[in-house]
Amino acid sequence: MTPLPPATDRPSTHSAATHPATLSVREAAMPSAATAEQVGARALSASGIQVLRNRARQPRTSTMFRPAAVLLAKELRTEFRTRELLATTLVFVLMVLVLFSFTFDPTAAETRRFAPGLLWLALLFAGSLMLHPSFTREQTNDTLAALRLAPIEPFAILASKIAANLCFLLFAELLLLPIFSALYNLPVLAVIGRLGLVLFLGTLGLATIGTVFSAISSQARMRELLLPLLLLPLMAPALIASAEATVGLFENPASLSPVWTTFLASFDIMFLTVTWLFGEYLLEE
Repeated sequence: MTPLPPATDRPSTHSAATHPATLSVREAAMPSAATAEQVGARALSASGIQVLRNRARQPRTSTMFRPAAVLLAKELRTEFRTRELLATTLVFVLMVLVLFSFTFDPTAAETRRFAPGLLWLALLFAGSLMLHPSFTREQTNDTLAALRLAPIEPFAILASKIAANLCFLLFAELLLLPIFSALYNLPVLAVIGRLGLVLFLGTLGLATIGTVFSAISSQARMRELLLPLLLLPLMAPALIASAEATVGLFENPASLSPVWTTFLASFDIMFLTVTWLFGEYLLEE
């Protein structure tokens, strides 16, 4: 009978590759995909918490008003340098007003009734044309993502967009009012102060709602179609109030209805408050 070899000469039944200690060392050296994802999620949550802490430490003026002013200056500088939106809006509104003036041949009384509605209808379509690129331009170089990571209030981003769109629309209205007065033979200069108040309140509502829905629809595929579909139903009450207040200014004698003016002011305050409360969610991808 052949004797067994010594214990030191016997072949090992467990190779080094399958040894439990070796496996634990390899697992520690090469973390799994789930571990990597957990580390990445923790890093992202830590960066988000740090951003919130930075916002909490800084005063409100440095996280809202000052960044909003800087972003507004950037928006104005960019637009007045290219003049893309202003030129397109002015040409569109001018074509609509001229077309309506040649299509209808109303009397003076009918002009006072129909012209304000035509003016606000043209401004609505021009506003939807101008408000659409508000956030699509920020997607070129991921500018919006960088702004969301900055230690500023989310409402500061929206407030700068709303103020910029308001300035653009008011500037277009200022240039178009003399043409509107000449085409429809309406005494604009006699009621310029009260008309300016109505235009400001109505345009503020249009800029607020249009900017909010531009932020919502900027991530959608059919954003060119989605913005007018969302904007028109919600702007209907403000358009009716603006048109009715403008009609009263061209009556004889001219009068500014406090009911419609209060309604427009309440409309603007309500939507600005909603934008301030839910601004952070509106900018999420």
